[in-house]
Amino acid sequence: MSNLEQKKFPIGQFKQPENICDITLDEYIKVIKDFPGRLKNLIEDFSDDQLDTQYREGGWTVRQVVNHLADSHINSFMRLKLALTEENPTIRPYDEAKWAELQDSQNISVKPAMRMLKGTHQRWTALLKSMTNKQFERTFHHPEHNKNYNLRSYLALYAWHCNHHFAHIENLKKEKGW
Repeated sequence: MSNLEQKKFPIGQFKQPENICDITLDEYIKVIKDFPGRLKNLIEDFSDDQLDTQYREGGWTVRQVVNHLADSHINSFMRLKLALTEENPTIRPYDEAKWAELQDSQNISVKPAMRMLKGTHQRWTALLKSMTNKQFERTFHHPEHNKNYNLRSYLALYAWHCNHHFAHIENLKKEKGW
């Protein structure tokens, strides 16, 4: 793996697990539950200059990553709720790269995004813990991928997503000696 590829995918690209047992499901839920606190501990002492540093050349700044996480995880939570309340709903994709270029992702404090993550993850965790195995088999349709996702597999993706972006920031912090 090249250095650029390593910086893009510090924990590797997402690989959909074949079978997700209840123990693994609980581990994914724990990632969702713990993520906002882990992220807060990682960035709480960052200056504005550090928040405005790209985690890799051509990549987003830490500020954009944090705002992306809030945007992405709110969308994910909504997709979960749609799948639980509708029959295989078609979700609405969004252009995450364009969202990261908007002023609220580039220029304001990360505190609102961190509050959004904390609240979203608290509700997300409570809902996930209340779900039955049958509910985890419910699906939604992603029109860009022309694929149905069940909620068990989707949770695996978002546990990876948390760890993926956490590693971007953690590796930058180590590289810069912050």
